Amino acid sequence: MKPRSVALLVVGLVAALVAAPANAIVYGQFDGNRHPQVGALVAEYREAGHKDLLCSGTLIDADVFLTAAHCTVYLESIGIGPDEVWVTFDPTFDQDSPLISGTYHSHPDYGHDQSDPKDIAVVTLDRAVSRTPARLPTRNLLGELKANHTIDDRYYTAVGYGTVRHTRKKAYQGIVDNDERRFATQTYNALTKSWLKLSMNQATGDGGTCYGDSGGPHFLGDSNRIVSITVTGDAVCKATDVTYRLDTRSARNFLDDFVTLP
Repeated sequence: MKPRSVALLVVGLVAALVAAPANAIVYGQFDGNRHPQVGALVAEYREAGHKDLLCSGTLIDADVFLTAAHCTVYLESIGIGPDEVWVTFDPTFDQDSPLISGTYHSHPDYGHDQSDPKDIAVVTLDRAVSRTPARLPTRNLLGELKANHTIDDRYYTAVGYGTVRHTRKKAYQGIVDNDERRFATQTYNALTKSWLKLSMNQATGDGGTCYGDSGGPHFLGDSNRIVSITVTGDAVCKATDVTYRLDTRSARNFLDDFVTLP
């Protein structure tokens, strides 16, 4: 893998207690301004003075950015403090992209329970952002969709920055670097207490995530309602997204300290 891909793989091996972290869009396309509330977590985690994308995330209030805890816990583990991060919403990231400084807050119980790793974090921004935030799900929204047998009638939209895959014919060699915000659609696979599992099988017309999208959103259809965030999946980014639900009591208890919940 190219250097950024290797760095992101190290993030997962060091910080995540679940399988390899998912971090970039597979079989997708350039997002442009389709999802302007989706951004990237930026830090000087590779070399001082050079800002790099680490993970993805979503604006959920004017000054609150949602991402994954394994991203922020990793930063803490290498000595990057809570107030040494930025967020960008630039569709294509480079060293001239506009940045908003902020402070990260990891779930205090992240990683204590493998059945519910509480892999969720926010960055509180130092200034409000003038764009419409994404909407959070109501309590047990996915459970209700499953109960009324409509969960598998929907499609889901994954969005994020990072490495990409255009073909399933290769393993790691098929994963290449990327600094664009991209999106892909996917279909339902399974629902558990903490996870929404989604198909990213190109053979069935689905896309998904890979190294570079951790913390990024999975929207319900073409709406701006997030139902889960990218956390993990298969190591070579071909088959299944295992995403962390936002409609659970656990996730909502954490988010309630930062935003008003529906």
